[in-house]
Amino acid sequence: MKLIYQQMIGFLSLIIVALSVVSLMFISITTNNAWETNSRQLAGYTETLEQNAVLSDMTINTAFLANNERLLSGQQVQFLIYNSSNQQRYPFQTAQGSIPKKYWKLLKKGESVSVRATASLPTRNGHNRTVNAAIYYRPVFYSGKLLYVIEALEPVETIQSAINKTQKSIFIAFVISALTAVVLSYFIARRQVERINRLRNATHEIAQGNYDVELDTHGRDEISELAADFGDMTTALQDSEKEIERQEERRRQFMADAAHEMRTPLTTINGLLEGLAYDAIPEDMKAKSIELMRNETNRLIRLVNENLDYEKIRTGQIMLKKKTFNAKQVLLNISNQLEKKATDAGDQLTIDAPDDLTVFADYDRFVQIIFNIVQNAIQFTQSGTIKVVGKHGFHQSEFSISDTGIGMTDDQIKNIWERYYKADPSRKNTKYGESGLGLAIVHQLITQHGGTIKVESTPNVGTTFTITFPDDSQAKDM
Repeated sequence: MKLIYQQMIGFLSLIIVALSVVSLMFISITTNNAWETNSRQLAGYTETLEQNAVLSDMTINTAFLANNERLLSGQQVQFLIYNSSNQQRYPFQTAQGSIPKKYWKLLKKGESVSVRATASLPTRNGHNRTVNAAIYYRPVFYSGKLLYVIEALEPVETIQSAINKTQKSIFIAFVISALTAVVLSYFIARRQVERINRLRNATHEIAQGNYDVELDTHGRDEISELAADFGDMTTALQDSEKEIERQEERRRQFMADAAHEMRTPLTTINGLLEGLAYDAIPEDMKAKSIELMRNETNRLIRLVNENLDYEKIRTGQIMLKKKTFNAKQVLLNISNQLEKKATDAGDQLTIDAPDDLTVFADYDRFVQIIFNIVQNAIQFTQSGTIKVVGKHGFHQSEFSISDTGIGMTDDQIKNIWERYYKADPSRKNTKYGESGLGLAIVHQLITQHGGTIKVESTPNVGTTFTITFPDDSQAKDM
């Protein structure tokens, strides 16, 4: 069964149940009110008769009774009067009857009685007919003694006629309301189903690979919230698709770069080996050729080791042995190791840090991080300045490495953490950082330390790397 019909049935069921309950309650209340109103009317008639139908000499004013019956003939109201012996005194022409004993006992106690019972009424041809009637008995006392009882009765069919009219009106209103409910249920269900169908169509579009779908998110109901969440999902899928495309492009680039990085030394080694095999290399150059092959072989080994190192760091296979040590001394040691490279490039390398500067990190990995960044700064700076600054931060140690080199654009900064990415492709074959893996490894190591690294750079002005390492107390909370 389609959802629109399910919803229509649900709406109609609720509406019809509600209408039925309300109608039954209204009929019940109306019926009770009709009977109560009838009882009050009959009580009023008997009260009037008490005051005027029996004269002071205890004779019955038949003329007054006949006039009242004539006035109430449209309602078929009839009056009977019984003496204290439960004998009918009026009317005389009808068969003499009496009040049932169970009511007579209550009347003798002074209680009025209102009942629905069978009664015998005279017809125009002089005969009596038995009908269901509403009867009201009123006892009349004088000096504490029962003098007589006035009975007023009205056929039930007269009252039921009014009740039936009310029920008919309610039935007509029920039918009209039900038909209106069918129409309203259809349009309400149709609107809800249309909104769901829009979501269904959007889902189909996404399944076909089209993430550029828009949905109406106005409103505060659950479907609007679902549409809003659906919109967020499509946005996330679009971002994911773009990221997947970017990663796929980086993967292809990685494979090409890895092949290039390995092909160059292999080509060099292969050429030298062929030269040695065919004695194409002079004797005085053989030693240099062997040294060159050894360097290229070491370069390949470093490349493979750095790739393995990167994967181990990325997948968390390397356990960091963190401890607190003097960072100033480490910075000085790195400066000494790279001093010759800086001098060859015409750079001035300076260290600015307090003597008591400490850092909580893995010693070897901390050296690797700072060494790689400073080496990068030397590589991309000619006849400039590289400045390393260390200081205490708020529950952390902070380091910045600034250079006055070629700088980077915003697009280059976004990609520097990727493997084999190089801001300056022309430097792929230099002897410093030739693999393009240094910054990728640095980023992974700093992340594992729970630290941060930020880059600020301006083309042809310089670059600044800012690194933080949390203190021992902060690192334990991470």
